[in-house]
Amino acid sequence: MPPPPGQPVAIPVDSSSGVWDRVSSWVSENKAVVYTIAGVAVVVTGAGVVYYLNSDSASDSSPKLSKKERRKRKEAERKSAETPAAPSAAKPKEASVQSEAELPEVDEESVASLTAQQREEYAAKLKQAGNKAYGDKAYNKAIDLYTKAIICKPDPVFYSNRAACHSAMSEWDKVIEDTTAAISMDPEYVKAINRRATAYEHQKKYSEALLDFTASCIIDNFKTDSTAQAVERLLKTFAEHKAKEMMASRAPRLPSPIFVGNYLQSFRAKDRPAGLEDSAELSPETGKGQLQIGFQGLEKKTAEGYEEARQAFEKALELGDLDEHEALAYNLRGTIRTLLGNHADATKDFDKSIELDPKLTQSYIKRASISLELGEPDKAEAEFQKALEQDSQDPDVYYHRAQAHFIKGDLAEAQKDYQKSIDLDKDFIFSHIQLGVTQYKMGSIASSMATFRRCIKNFPKVPDVYNYYGELLLDQGNYSEAIEKFDTAMDMEKQSKPMSMNVLPLINKALALFQWKQDFKEAEKLCEAALIIDPECDIAVATMAQLLLQQNNVPAALKYFERAAELARTEGEIVNALSYAEATRTQVLVTEKYPKLAAKLAGGAGGPGFRMPQ
Repeated sequence: MPPPPGQPVAIPVDSSSGVWDRVSSWVSENKAVVYTIAGVAVVVTGAGVVYYLNSDSASDSSPKLSKKERRKRKEAERKSAETPAAPSAAKPKEASVQSEAELPEVDEESVASLTAQQREEYAAKLKQAGNKAYGDKAYNKAIDLYTKAIICKPDPVFYSNRAACHSAMSEWDKVIEDTTAAISMDPEYVKAINRRATAYEHQKKYSEALLDFTASCIIDNFKTDSTAQAVERLLKTFAEHKAKEMMASRAPRLPSPIFVGNYLQSFRAKDRPAGLEDSAELSPETGKGQLQIGFQGLEKKTAEGYEEARQAFEKALELGDLDEHEALAYNLRGTIRTLLGNHADATKDFDKSIELDPKLTQSYIKRASISLELGEPDKAEAEFQKALEQDSQDPDVYYHRAQAHFIKGDLAEAQKDYQKSIDLDKDFIFSHIQLGVTQYKMGSIASSMATFRRCIKNFPKVPDVYNYYGELLLDQGNYSEAIEKFDTAMDMEKQSKPMSMNVLPLINKALALFQWKQDFKEAEKLCEAALIIDPECDIAVATMAQLLLQQNNVPAALKYFERAAELARTEGEIVNALSYAEATRTQVLVTEKYPKLAAKLAGGAGGPGFRMPQ
């Protein structure tokens, strides 16, 4: 688990430490079902969407399972007639396979004159010969034999076996044609469904492939790992493909004001440089004047203010004439570009900032954040070391290096750096909060709780203290006290920042009420209130989607997942959001395309019994 959700981490790493990890942790740690496909639970983890179910063993002797056993026997009989997946050297010779001269010659006209029993016999002989030809990799010959068998007796096995031959020759359109024919005759024919899914995947028809593999998983009670892995692989492939399209076509946009504000406040506040104060009369047509406008925009702590700052920092460097403020201007523009996810240009800005003023340690720290986001922790560590060489007493360096240690899971080193940051500046609240969280993660619960109690005593008017303390209480199942802390945080946010309040306490309270009392209605109200205050809050959007799925309101949940993809800042975050969305969309399609299957899994029509994971 990364730093607490919304914790001002100046290192915006990939989705594993963002909103999706927050929601995934909530789901997995509390064993909550994200959504069900007619009784099949789907939980999203950091690795993607993982399908699983928990069948009720107590129903083994029920009449429902007798039907299941009949289906198993039917499947076993079918498998004995099917083409092997691949030729096997150990396979015994088929003594009963007839020579080619003994095989019946059939066509549609001659078959019409045969009796039903003759057709059965001819079809069996032709199928058996086709299996041998397939085993010998004589695929065209096998196709001819299966075709003749179909003329004698249309059978889903014959179509599926012929599809296997086409698959071996990468003739994907023909695979789809034959497997579709087989599935129309037997909608629960797993092997045919899998073959069609594989063909769709080769044609890059990922949605169609995902639908078939999902249906196969459900029919097969998720007993085949390769099929479940195919579902996960397809979700990732589809999402990655779509994410690249979205990243290439959308205009740069700053993330939620909460995200931006948390990033900025993770650095200790400093007075504006001399000459850029509000009292200084600067023309907006000068670089310094634009820097002043940019600072004013940042201080508004609103989406509009941050956008004003973005434009102002760009214009300041275009106008130039910044004198001693030039290094800071590059640092500020690089900061905004980092938030936009424009790593290459942001790095260039920090490089220039360091060239102009090597002692500006923030530029090293922010360059380290980019290295971490790109999965280069060694480079990040080198950046922190360079910053300390410039100023070994800068508490910000220790704080952000601690954040990096925390994200990497090196909690002992994180604890040391948080404490060093506090020793150098005890007035920065987030070092104390993160120290308490780190202690909690290390299993020192008593020390963590003591740290938070000291925080409340020393920082009684800071809402973040109550919010994150509440999260740890929630993790312990102390719901009433956690909600009390979230309420306190909300009241303080309203009083101190009515125009730009942090909505995380609202969302946390929603989660607490859901986990404690399954109070969907109140939880939704709180998320809706959060979205009114901050319409682009990705955490509120993701939480609302999860709550809707819990109630099986799939269409509404799908809209929120799609919205989450739009709000995502980086390609990795888009991939995660789209994985949720596509998994949800698949649920809709499964119930539409396989209504009998959905009904059976829901417990009707004599299907196997399912229960929600406990």
